[in-house]
Amino acid sequence: NARMSFYVYILRASDGYFYTGHTDNLEERISSHYTGHIAGYTSRRRPVTLEFTEEFPTRIEALERERQIKGWSTKKKQALIQGNWGTLSKLSRADGSTSSPRTVAE
Repeated sequence: NARMSFYVYILRASDGYFYTGHTDNLEERISSHYTGHIAGYTSRRRPVTLEFTEEFPTRIEALERERQIKGWSTKKKQALIQGNWGTLSKLSRADGSTSSPRTVAE
């Protein structure tokens, strides 16, 4: 019985802005963003680069994390991408959030 994984990912678009999404097939989804086969934001701002991924056991957890990240400032997303937990924590407190970012043990 194979375990299915779900992923949250952050892409940097050619204009410098971040795009956050979730998927159950990371390789295929990222490839579709690279080639412009996903209509919308990233297809008009190629090339894109993969900046961050995080794995989850359920789709709902990945979707909740995607929604959380989408609400963050650019600085907070950059701190997450860089793994700068001190800055991320500081920015979370500044935003009024008391929750810690979820980390996945490798």
